[in-house]
Amino acid sequence: MAFVTKEKLFSKDFFATYAWLIGGSIVFALGNALFAEHYAFAPGGVYGLGIVFSNLDLISGWQTEFYSICMEIPLLILGLIILGPRFGIKTALSSFIFIPGSMYLIHAYTPYGIKEALVMGDPLLASIFGGIVYGIGIGMIFKSRATSGGSDIIAMILNKYTKMSLGTLVIIVDGIITLSTVIAFGDWKLPMYSWIIIFIEGKIIDMMVEGATVHKTMMIISDKCDDLRDKIIVDMKRGATLFTGKGMFQGKEKNMIYTTVTRREMVILKKHISEVDPKAFVNVVDSNEILGEGFKSLNEE
Repeated sequence: MAFVTKEKLFSKDFFATYAWLIGGSIVFALGNALFAEHYAFAPGGVYGLGIVFSNLDLISGWQTEFYSICMEIPLLILGLIILGPRFGIKTALSSFIFIPGSMYLIHAYTPYGIKEALVMGDPLLASIFGGIVYGIGIGMIFKSRATSGGSDIIAMILNKYTKMSLGTLVIIVDGIITLSTVIAFGDWKLPMYSWIIIFIEGKIIDMMVEGATVHKTMMIISDKCDDLRDKIIVDMKRGATLFTGKGMFQGKEKNMIYTTVTRREMVILKKHISEVDPKAFVNVVDSNEILGEGFKSLNEE
């Protein structure tokens, strides 16, 4: 039951988790109502199809959220039958209450009734901001350790019976949903705008879940490790680990320093390395998430 998580009732984690879940659902609903619906964008998932059906007005008076709930119910049941109980209570609440409830309230009770998009007459700008808002909303939902259901369930079912990766299947499913706008409205530009939303949304989700890349991990092979140690430990007050290895070309023993620093500290350390050992070998990689002393506490997870 990989997606089922439990928080102690009324604990700090419980309130934080549901704050992420409810907040993310509201932001996701705003992305739909303010940017996607009025241009008939369909950026994947049941809400993408819901937007298409709503704009076609298949059932008079139905908004996107009603179509989406009708699609979520059989998908969740099918997922439970084929995949087992992999979707916890938070996913069910998000799919059937928080997101559709937020959309209903936005449609019914906002000052303007959301009768027009926030960005009128500029679908490109609407798709860019829509991707940002969608990404923040779904990222917040993921932070609560839930999913938004929909196309994720379809992808998981296909993943069970094919050798394709889950990520690839999600892209394929959402891509097919975006193409439905061509069939429905005959406009080839609509799926292109939707793909922009999906791309930006994915980047924002990564940033929300993993954090912005502000730390760098440095692996330094140098004959001046004592000098570099003083710079890292004493001046920069950062931790580091010293490894000993053997170079494969000459077979000589080498010392390697492993340390994680901020972007600014990386620039300072690289400058110092160039001064004390210009022949040093330095490998710098992005570190999306650093947990432990001096960084983010493991207890915050």
